[in-house]
Parts: sequence; structure tokens; C-alpha cells
Amino acid sequence: MFKIDKDKMVGFEIKTVHNLLKRDFESLPIHKEMKNITAMQKWIIGYLSDNDKKDIFQRDLEEEFSVRRSTATGILQLMEKNNLIKREPVSYDARLKKIVLTQKALDIQNEINQEIKAHDKKLSQNISKDDLEIFFKVMKQIRKNLGE
Repeated sequence: MFKIDKDKMVGFEIKTVHNLLKRDFESLPIHKEMKNITAMQKWIIGYLSDNDKKDIFQRDLEEEFSVRRSTATGILQLMEKNNLIKREPVSYDARLKKIVLTQKALDIQNEINQEIKAHDKKLSQNISKDDLEIFFKVMKQIRKNLGE
């Protein structure tokens, strides 16, 4: 009978580290502070923050997150009610309203970014620059092997 050595299985190691990473990340203070904000709302805030130099409309969010119009409408209405976004008219089309983050949402995104940066620093502590370069090279190859 063929026995699998889990200590030498790449997939098993990645899955194990993924579970630990997820558990550790979810224990960050930011998640406790923002328990009233759904994961989807956080993703939308991040997307809007990353694309702050261009006009983003509801249809862009529907495409980006593969959600139906009714789902996007409900999420955005709740975000508007909770003062996370506002809709502003654009000068080039009176029918369209771009979605803009409020200061409250920008503050939240800033906190999230700080937590992510600190978490990443924790993950890479005591790992040399050379080893990190090898790690990223290996991970890139694994993604390529999986058909990314």
C-alpha cells in the first residue's frame, strides 16, 4: 500500500497555512470593530478605494463582483443608509450617478490597510529577503501550474 507523506505534499502545506492564515486574519481587531459591515461591503469599499481616480457606477460593481442588479441595489442602498457611500451625478450623463466613498468609508479602508500591512509584516518576520524572493517565485510558479 502506498502511503502519503503529508509533510512533503505541497497542496497539504498550502491548505494548512491557508487555514492558519484565515483564522489569524479573522482575529484582527478590525474585524471585531466592523462587525456591522459585511464582507461584500468591505470588498466594495476596497474596490472603490483602489479605483478612486475613475467614475464607478453600479453596473461596474455588478460586473466586478458578478452580482445581479437587484443584489447590487440592495447592498448599495444599505451602504448609503450606513453612510459608507454616496451617489453623485456626473456632468456627462444626467442619468448616471457615480458611487463615491464617504469619509467614514475612507477611514475604514485606511484602518483595513494598516491592519493588512501589520499582518503581512507579522507573516514575513524572521524570513530573509532572499527567502521571500524564493517564496514569491515558487508561489508564482504554483499559480502558473494551476492555470492562472
